Amino acid sequence: MAAAAMAAGGLRPAPCHRLVRVAGARGGQPWLREGRAAVAAGWSRPEPGGEVQYCAELLRKRDYEGFLCSLLLPAESRTSAFALRAFNVELAQIKDSITQKTTGLMRMQFWRKAVEDIYCDNPPHQPVAVALWRAVKRHNLTKMWFTKIIDEREKNLDDRAYSNIQELETYAENTQSALLYLTLEMLGVRDIHADHAASHIGKAQGIVTCLRATPYHSARQKVFLPMDICMLHGVSQEDFIRGKQEKNVRDVIYDIASQAHIHLEHARSFRKKVPVKAYPAFYCTVALDAYLYNIRKVDFNIFHPSLQKRSTLLPLYLYIRSWKKTY
Repeated sequence: MAAAAMAAGGLRPAPCHRLVRVAGARGGQPWLREGRAAVAAGWSRPEPGGEVQYCAELLRKRDYEGFLCSLLLPAESRTSAFALRAFNVELAQIKDSITQKTTGLMRMQFWRKAVEDIYCDNPPHQPVAVALWRAVKRHNLTKMWFTKIIDEREKNLDDRAYSNIQELETYAENTQSALLYLTLEMLGVRDIHADHAASHIGKAQGIVTCLRATPYHSARQKVFLPMDICMLHGVSQEDFIRGKQEKNVRDVIYDIASQAHIHLEHARSFRKKVPVKAYPAFYCTVALDAYLYNIRKVDFNIFHPSLQKRSTLLPLYLYIRSWKKTY
């Protein structure tokens, strides 16, 4: 979904000022470019060894919740998580930054080749790719999950609504859940119960992301909400584009939000079987819980201004969740 719309001592968050300071000026000599896709992206070169700061700054600006969640990972996994989430941001913002699908396909191809080269120990000279290469080497990450993410993001370049809720869940499974599987690998967790929890949390994340992005997309004459649920309540895409708040429109949002809630409950049903070591991968549930709570407070009015505000208490809630060692 759109990037504009926008989870022991090792669990203590590192001081933010150390992680967000970008080494060197943002200008200067251009980073070595790999093909036409890299030229179009317009990356700037960090100072030597500054790839971690580059990724952290990208997250802080484009995926603040992911940035906060990454801070709560054990130190040995934190920089790798920055790289993984920065990779996801790079892919997610392609759709919003293009006017022609061919340009998007070209940029996806750059990242597809980048992943191939990373696993051949020859990453392109691009800061996120270099950081990701280090993460792959350090944690022996599974290549298949990166491929799934790229494939699904590429298919999603088409501007069309999801046919049904299952199609949205499939997209979420192959993007958000795949990110969580990789995060579990970074934590050294390979456990079937943790994987089941990650699958459901990823689906909940994808559904909530779709809901959160709806006002942004509607303002641009686009609606991606599942068509089966809209049809069930007699709601058209035009109703969302016009920002209508009638009961049947809110019923659509209620049904979709309820599906996210169900996935979170399923994920928590595995809690006693999931290794405690895996819990830091699932702290994104804090933001999901907060959004679902807030949307209930406004009676599922997806356009309510309060839903677009960043929670100033989120860092505190995340720290409390990490202190309690639960998800």
